[in-house]
Parts: sequence; C-alpha cells; structure tokens
Amino acid sequence: MSPRTNDNAAPDAEKATPAENTAGAVPEENTTGVVTDEKRPEAVPDEDVTGRAHRPGPAPQGAVPEEPAAEAVPEEPAAEGDGDDDDPRVAAVRRLSRSQRRWRAAQLSFCAAALAVAMTAGAVVLGALRDGATTPAVANVSNGVSPQLLASGDLDASIRSIQAHLRTQPKDFGSWATLGLAYVEQARTKGDPSRYPQAQQALDRALKLRPGYDPALAGRAALAAARHDFPGALKYADLALKQNPYSERALSSRIDALVELGRYAEASKAADLADSRRPGVPVFTRYAYVHELRGDVKTARRVLEQALSTATSRGDISYVTSALGQLAWNQGDYHSALTYYARALAADDNYLPALEGRARTQAALGDRAEAIKGMEQVVQRYPLPQPLVELGELYEARGAAGDESKAHDQYTLVNAWISLAHAYGVNADLDTALAAADHGDHKAALTAARAEWARRHTVHTADALGWALHVSGRDAEALPYARRATATGYRNASFLYHLGVIEQATGHAERGRTALKAALDLNPGFSPLGAREARKALEAAK
Repeated sequence: MSPRTNDNAAPDAEKATPAENTAGAVPEENTTGVVTDEKRPEAVPDEDVTGRAHRPGPAPQGAVPEEPAAEAVPEEPAAEGDGDDDDPRVAAVRRLSRSQRRWRAAQLSFCAAALAVAMTAGAVVLGALRDGATTPAVANVSNGVSPQLLASGDLDASIRSIQAHLRTQPKDFGSWATLGLAYVEQARTKGDPSRYPQAQQALDRALKLRPGYDPALAGRAALAAARHDFPGALKYADLALKQNPYSERALSSRIDALVELGRYAEASKAADLADSRRPGVPVFTRYAYVHELRGDVKTARRVLEQALSTATSRGDISYVTSALGQLAWNQGDYHSALTYYARALAADDNYLPALEGRARTQAALGDRAEAIKGMEQVVQRYPLPQPLVELGELYEARGAAGDESKAHDQYTLVNAWISLAHAYGVNADLDTALAAADHGDHKAALTAARAEWARRHTVHTADALGWALHVSGRDAEALPYARRATATGYRNASFLYHLGVIEQATGHAERGRTALKAALDLNPGFSPLGAREARKALEAAK
C-alpha cells in the first residue's frame, strides 16, 4: 500500500499567525527557495482572526447556553485507553485485533460479518448541551482556543478542553473549526473513522456561524482528503485560498489533492507556489514527495533534511525523521532507515509510522522475530489495513504452526476495517484492491481497482489495477497499467516486481527479468512474500 496515503501520517505542525487568518495579508518573503511534500493529514488548528489565542478555563456550572441538539458539542470519551470507549464498531475491530492469538478464522469471519452488518445501523451519538442561559450573539472575531493545545501531545485532553469552551461559547466559530480539525486528527491517530462525521458537523457549524471562514474551509479540505475524496479536497482548498492565499493548511491540502488525483505537473507547480508563500515543514515534506514521485530521490532527501533542520516540535521531528526513514527503506538503505526511525521514536515513542517502519525494516534485515513482535504491537493498537497485511505476510513467511490461521485473522480484520471505513464515508477502494488481490477475492479486487482508477489516475492506482487484472488472469490488459505505474520514474520495488511478473506473463521475458532484478536491487526486502516470489520468478527465468 502507498505509504503516502496511509492514514497514519503525521499532523501538520502549523503555527497560525495573523497573516494566516486574515485574507490578503502578506507573510515574510521566502528566503529558503525550497519546498517539500509528504502527505500529512491536517491537525493543528488556526488561531483566531485577530492573531490572539485564548486558553479557556473550565466551564462554569449552570452557565451553559441553550443550543439546539443538532448543534450540540460532541462528547469525548474520558480517555483513549485501549479503544473500548470509542464507537462500539471501532472497539469491535480493536478487540478482534487484540484477541488474534485466541480467535480462529471461522470465529473472526463471523465477527467481521456481524461488524459489517452492525455498522449500517445508527449514527454517531453526540452529547447534548445542558439547558442554561440564552445564546449570545455571534462575536465579530473568534475567541478560539490556542492552536498549541493540539500540539501539546494529548489530543484527547485538548478536545475535552475545546468542548468545555464551546459549552460556554457556542458561537465561537474559530473553536468549532479547531474541534473539527481535532476530530480529523483523532480519526487518524486512533484509526477511528467514526470521528469523521463529528468533524464534518463541527466544521459545518463553523461555516454556518462564519461563512467563508478560511480555516474551516481548509478543515473541510483536510477532512475530504482523509476520506479519500480528493476532488472535494481540491475544491475546499481552492475556496480557502480565495479567502486567504497564504493559508498553509490550504496550500498543503491543495498539493495533496493534486498528487492523489495523479495531476503531478500541477502538484509540482502547487508545491513551488506554496514554498514561495509559506515555506515550512508541512510544505517542505510535500515538495519532497513530489520529487520522489518523479524519481528525484536526491532532491527529496535534501529537502527532508532541510525540513528536519527547521523542525522544533516533537511531532515535526517524529514526522520528518519517519519520512526520511521511509525514503531510505524504499532505496534499500535499511541501516539508515533504522537510524531515522530510532530518532523519530526518541521524540515520540508511540509514533505509529516509526513503529511500523522499524518493524518493516527489521523484517527486511531478516530479524523476523522482532519484526513480528513490533508489528503485533502496532496492529493491537491501530488495526489499519497496511500493517494488518504486513503482519499477515510475516506470519505466512515464517510458516510456523498456527501461522496460516494467524495470517488469515489479519486479512479478515482488513475486511472488517474496510467495512467500517465505508460506513463513515471513507473511500477504501485502493485498500480493498491491494489487500484482496493478494489475500482475498480477486473479483472484488478488480472491481475496487477499476472504481478507484475511474476516480483518479495515480501511479498507485495504476499499479493496483494492473495487479488486480493480473491475478484475475487478464495480463494483456494489465500490462499498460503496470508500465504506467513506473513511467514517472518513481522508485518502488513493489511496482517493479508487479511489472516484471506481468511482462513475463505477456511473453516479454527479457523485460520481465530486467524489472524483477531492478526490484530486488533497489529494495531486496520490499515485502516478506513479494520479495520471495520475485527471487523465484527471476531464478525460473534463467
């Protein structure tokens, strides 16, 4: 799966300024001349339009304004814990993951089916505001809570603080926008798509109170991107930029949307524009990815290193070093990758992409025991498709007693998560296509891949459709897509492996050998099962 569309990417550590929130304000001139790109779901809210930030105290007893139930502030669980206080359907997925050593395939299949049925019923339950004083008029400016709250490291506590503030100031459009962005971030960090409807309600409330409010429009762009609605993300990013051409979040979301729509030339121009307006870590990382997609790894690494030199918060350090670790892993430089992941975890020992990347790198180095242990820890906390598939493949590659059943458990959980994602408005067709092609229903994989290709023409969707066609026995149709996936110069060993297999299947033996060798030369441990199959295919072709 594409690491760039992974919902575990780090939040933007945007620092709001008066220029960010006042349309037409001009920031300082860019003196770096450098940009960057990596997909980072938005998390840190904008400050209010005055540039001030206010940290609210606890809500006074008996002084909560009356508000219609539909506009109530959503209640937050008291603590994250192990996830059992989340939406019951999300908790069900987590419980399935935690019990993987005890449950067997038949039990998991039954529970996954029940989960999928359950997810079609009911909506997100929101807490209602208590009756109290009359609602005040809308203020001319927001009294919004500090954006630094969401960068404090305790997102759940920050959300509770915002909710408490909104119970006393329900017309504070800035804090509604902040809350919406916080829910987007919470969905990402918990692997909990049930937060997305809450995010939409909060952002819609902000826009109702303050039509055209650019932080809320940028929040809608972030929410659309998180749901994989990239045309919607582009639409809202453009609307936000009309209000404030210097919105860092909107500039970043616009790059994301263009990249995920496969409009790479436009994405490159958008990255240049963002760098000229708001240079910083969020833009630098995206700029790097645009270059990586074109095969310019040297520039991508240089820009990420520059981003790291400017990073000050723990979140930024963890994110940028993990991006450098992923870049190193993609090129088969495993020892550098481990060094970067260690640095990310030194900044935040719970940072999911670093934990996952470290386990993936350990597997590539042959330390399967540690890799399995690490990936088990990841999926027990965040049972998301990519780590679930990787853990299943690690079990299959080990081949010990009971490993086949354990692997099946992981693939069943992927199906459960995809059903959950669909229930909350997330387009998961790419996840479906990638998982089902190797570990599920080939017909479902092809259907999902075709649907995703109809929406966007990226290197990742081209690869997924090509591979889905191949496993469905339609190699002649698969070949153009497999070639297109590698046409930009993007150095991805999995893509090269798929291309090599399909080239051989269509009678292009020499091209097939060349692609398979390139895959293994680039990243010999790119997949526990794929790398093994690539070696077998290359040996058979001699």
